[in-house]
Amino acid sequence: RAKEIKMKLGTLLQKPDSTIDFIIPYPEKPEKPPKAQKPSPEEALQWRDSLEKLLQNPYGLASFLSFLRSEFSEENAEFWVACEDYKKTKSPVKMAEKAKKIYEEFIQTEAPKEVNIDHFTKAVTMKNLVEPSSTSFDMAQKRIFALMEKDSLPRFVRSEFYQELIK
Repeated sequence: RAKEIKMKLGTLLQKPDSTIDFIIPYPEKPEKPPKAQKPSPEEALQWRDSLEKLLQNPYGLASFLSFLRSEFSEENAEFWVACEDYKKTKSPVKMAEKAKKIYEEFIQTEAPKEVNIDHFTKAVTMKNLVEPSSTSFDMAQKRIFALMEKDSLPRFVRSEFYQELIK
């Protein structure tokens, strides 16, 4: 059964589903978001207790990503952002394309930005990708969110940049 899933996933990830892959190249870098408004110190203070509020605020997300890049640990936040974007995708063709890209960039062993998820979560995610749906990455995304909440957020809150925001 596991071999069958692995074979199907391998096939899905190897063969382009259509000629769209050859016509529309995947963008290498996401477009730069518009300048986000700097939050009030009160708003920034809320981020200490809520990673969700931090990630939902465009300035907070940009600040958090910038901080993580300075520590060479941005893959978790980038994975979370990619999953949020993926969930908004309606077209099955686009969903399959994005699923493949997320898998290759963050999930597969030796991926360029491989996230640290346990074997079980990786196996469930791979199984979900046989037939991609908006919930395919949910378990992995929740694990990464918990990891950022426990590890990255406390470091960000102690950072000089964050301390300047709350003054």
